[in-house]
Amino acid sequence: MDNFIYHNYTKIVFGKDQETNVGALTAELGKKVLLHYGGGSIKQSGLYARVVSSLQEAGVAFVELGGALPNPRLSLVRAGIDLCRREGVDAILAVGGGSAIDSAKAIALGVPFEGDIWDLFTKKATSNHVLPVGVVLTIPAAGSESSIVSVVTNEETQTKIGLHHPNFRPQFAILNPELCFTLPPDQIANGVCDMLAHVMERYFTNTPGVDFSDRLCEGAMRSMLALGPKVLENPTDYDTWANLMWAGCVAHGDILGVGRVGDWASHRTGHHFSAYYDLPHGTALSILFPAWIKYVYRENLPLFVQWAQRVFDVDLTTADPDAIVLEGVRRLEAFYKRIGLATRFSEVGIDDTHFEAFATRSIPVGALKALSVEDIVAIYRLAL
Repeated sequence: MDNFIYHNYTKIVFGKDQETNVGALTAELGKKVLLHYGGGSIKQSGLYARVVSSLQEAGVAFVELGGALPNPRLSLVRAGIDLCRREGVDAILAVGGGSAIDSAKAIALGVPFEGDIWDLFTKKATSNHVLPVGVVLTIPAAGSESSIVSVVTNEETQTKIGLHHPNFRPQFAILNPELCFTLPPDQIANGVCDMLAHVMERYFTNTPGVDFSDRLCEGAMRSMLALGPKVLENPTDYDTWANLMWAGCVAHGDILGVGRVGDWASHRTGHHFSAYYDLPHGTALSILFPAWIKYVYRENLPLFVQWAQRVFDVDLTTADPDAIVLEGVRRLEAFYKRIGLATRFSEVGIDDTHFEAFATRSIPVGALKALSVEDIVAIYRLAL
């Protein structure tokens, strides 16, 4: 196990009706906030009215910025930065899923920075000052509510980049499972895939001596595999949603990855398809992760055998480890199909036109196996 420092300071406020406390929690962050959200769903559900009422009762002034989209856009981040500067905002409140939270984090980083926010994402500049962020979560998936990551898409260059920043963790995150009851099935499925991928990216490692976190990851994966179909069958089951919502938060809150080096190749090589084709992030992962496993599993064969046996209960009457792993991959793909996700690019109308360009943009990438351009193109072709 590697050395590590673990410090997650996000206050998780979990349970029914907890969004009614958002005003008091936000008042601890600042006197005037940016209320940032996506489309009209929070207004239709009544959540917007409850949040606004709570802010007003707590004496918190606010300005609004809606329009957060999947694969959050740089143009909206820049608009948010300008708005916050004009209005003298000193904190950000994101109400929504990963897209609203990620763009809120980017805005919070950009407001005190004198240059262009994109220079921070491309590592041309650095800045430590980030406005405090609070969250009311409506879509469990990205885990952004307690992570150090923000992912933003530059529409002009069709580039999607994730930035890790130690000050990106929200100060608080309100998680009420009842807010998930009206989510459409495709968002649920993509969310489950994203949180499962967050665990697998950490799990597949070459770091030795990590049995405890192996088993934490395996338990999390098994729970997600069980909870995903259940919540799709009964989307108003509070306890199922409660477990899934908490699982999504834990999956990307870093506790599962301490002491080990994660891979992240499937995420990073998949971002290009989301940026160019506006492909849902979860769908990019359901297509690419099985292909990546097929391509790299011999780099650490015992670990992939362990994954197939402990997570998918593969018990073949064979001593062939390759067969065990590939059966695990088949069961992973069957799970994705069961919840309505694609497992091939051809199923979503994507061909190999941009494979070489996307692969070139991806490197350097991969920890379990450092991937070359040729490796990435081969993985893309396995996913066709």
